[in-house]
Amino acid sequence: MQSLTAPLLIFGYGNPSRGDDALGPLLLERLQALNLPHVEVLTDFQLQVEHAFDLQGRERVLFIDASVACTAPYALSRLTAQKDTSYTSHVMSPMAVLHVYREIYGEPPPAYLLQVRGESFELGESLSPEAAVNLSAAFDLLQQLYAEPDFREWERLAAVMPNSG
Repeated sequence: MQSLTAPLLIFGYGNPSRGDDALGPLLLERLQALNLPHVEVLTDFQLQVEHAFDLQGRERVLFIDASVACTAPYALSRLTAQKDTSYTSHVMSPMAVLHVYREIYGEPPPAYLLQVRGESFELGESLSPEAAVNLSAAFDLLQQLYAEPDFREWERLAAVMPNSG
């Protein structure tokens, strides 16, 4: 019996009610409209310990989040598993989700973080004009990455995140 797990998981997270924090979920909406084969998209408000289970059977994982720390329009980074130093398991970094996976199952699949530059995160705001431009640029990048079946372009474009292991 063949596995029904898509080899590529793209996980966008953020709060659509908080302005530019919607960038991750909005990118997933655009991707879903393309009906890409071999891709599963998941979204949530934030990463939690249970999301480690979603990584099972994947060849690659891409996390997408809004950020004020990256330069516009986006930053793509290769991730490594790293224990989170926070006091809660309800808000986690992508590296911490990978760490949980490693503790349960062994080495996690190759994972990346696409941070899309946001400017305004106030409750009730819509997407800022700057973030809309960054969203389009990030969508173009995702289409470029998807077009590379051997993932070499992912490695070429991604930098290893500082302090990630």
